[in-house]
This record gives sequence, structure tokens and C-alpha cells, in this order.
Amino acid sequence: MRKVVSAFAPASVGNVGVGFDILGHSVTGPGDRVTVRRILDPLVRIKAIRGNTLPLPLEAERNTAGAALIALRQALGVPYGFEIEIDKGIPFGSGMGGSAASAVAALVAANALLRKPLEREALYPFALDGEAVASGGRHGDNVGPMLLGGLVLSTADRLVPIPVPPGLHCALVHPAAVLETRAARAALAGPYALHEFVAQSANLALVLAGCHAGDMSLIRAGLSDVLVEPRRASLIFGFDRVKQRALDAGALGVSISGAGPSVFAWCADEGTAHSAAGWMRAAFSEVGYASEAWISPVAGPRAEIVA
Repeated sequence: MRKVVSAFAPASVGNVGVGFDILGHSVTGPGDRVTVRRILDPLVRIKAIRGNTLPLPLEAERNTAGAALIALRQALGVPYGFEIEIDKGIPFGSGMGGSAASAVAALVAANALLRKPLEREALYPFALDGEAVASGGRHGDNVGPMLLGGLVLSTADRLVPIPVPPGLHCALVHPAAVLETRAARAALAGPYALHEFVAQSANLALVLAGCHAGDMSLIRAGLSDVLVEPRRASLIFGFDRVKQRALDAGALGVSISGAGPSVFAWCADEGTAHSAAGWMRAAFSEVGYASEAWISPVAGPRAEIVA
């Protein structure tokens, strides 16, 4: 049996606008690397966290990676323990799935240390346990695509991979700002009208139908968030300007990535995605924010062992 394994989990776009808490896709480029070491002590401990700009909890039960491995040990009755080292590559409070990436990378690494490794789908409930530590809820829109790769519909108890049309790309732009998930979720409190739920359901159905049919026009028609985006847009300075610039550049649809402040644009091809990203960054610059951008196929990578 191996004693030490490192795994890398990519960033993700959560919600994809119309699929609040249930739809997400992975992104090529940024991600978290987690090294897990098998130890004799029957516990989970975190040895180090590197690359974080703000303090993150070293107590295993309060850390997403630690909580995920605690849940794994308890469920499987693992007699030994795990020591964790985390190298953060996803900005804190960016809406790019940083908390989920640490949990998923830890699980993929620890799974490789088991005598009988589990299938990817079987790691899902433990990833949800980890994600809940950071966000306060067991939602899988980030951990699902990190575990399986690509675009994934993640319900309470299952993962459903969604096919995407060839060429479909995402431009993901992160302004130099922090928006914590709990604060962004607080903005969603209050009543919603029934017609808003109907409209959002129709839009989600159009996006999923467009993905299965390979029909970009259906995706364009549906990729509009009428429930969550209107309540969070004011938390992202310059959002309306950034969104409009991407749409003018030819994006199929634009919305907030996860809880924000990152903004994503789905585009029919890679060239349009590059153009949209440039205009989005320019719009953030106009309101005083530096930014980073990544271009990725919507059918992005999954978490993998790297050492």
C-alpha cells in the first residue's frame, strides 16, 4: 500500500446561473493540490496549508478537506489516520469552488491509500460533508464536476454527467475582490414569486436540452438567471457592465460563478471566449478592479492523482 499520495482538483463554475446548487462544470487551469499521508494515529490532522492569502482553519473538523476525510474514515471504519497538506491554488472567496476543491483533492488522494479504493461516485457524500463546513449546506454543484469532470447535474444523492456541444467554452474572470459564500447566500433570503420559479425552471430545461441536443440556440435562450443573479448582482461592483460587454462580444450567456465575485461567460467557440474575457477584464478595470481570466472547455477536467 502507498503511504503518501497527492491529488489535484480543478476550479469550477457553480450554479451555471440557472442551476442553483445543482449544476456546475470544472475549469482547466487553477486548482488545489492536497497531499495525504497515511499515519498510525486513528485521526485526521492538517499539517500545513500553503498559498492562502487569508487564514484557513487547521482544525480538521473545521476544514473542508479534514471534514471530508473524517467522514470517510467514520463511514468505512478505516483503522489508520490521515495527515493532510494543502496547497491552495484557487483564490479565497472567489466563487471558483476553492472550498470544494480542497475536499475533493483530499478524498481522491485518501481514496488511493485505501486497501479497496471506492468508485468516484461513492466519494460524493463525503465531499458534501466537507463542502458543508464552508458553505453551511450540502450542495454538490462544485464537488460533482470536480469528481467526474465536465458539466454535472448534482442532486442530493446522485451525479449525472451532462454532455456538452463540441466547441462550447467558458471565459471565467475573477476580479481582485473577496465575496464569502455565507454572505452571498444571506442575500438570497426572502420570498420568491411563483412565476420566477417557473421561468427559472424553463431556462434550466432549455440549457440541459441544448446540451443534450448540441443546440447552441437553446443554450442561448435558456442561460439567464432570474432567481439568484438579481439578488447578488449588487454585491459585485461593475457586474452589469461586465455582463453586457461579454454579451456584446458574442457570449451565449453570462452570470455569476458560484457565490461570486467571479463572472463566467459561455461561448460557442474558444475564439469568442477569448474575446469575451478581454472585454470583461476591461470592464472590471474601468470600475477599479484588476482581474484574472481563464479560458476552458465546459467539458473540463476532473480531479486526478498527480504524485
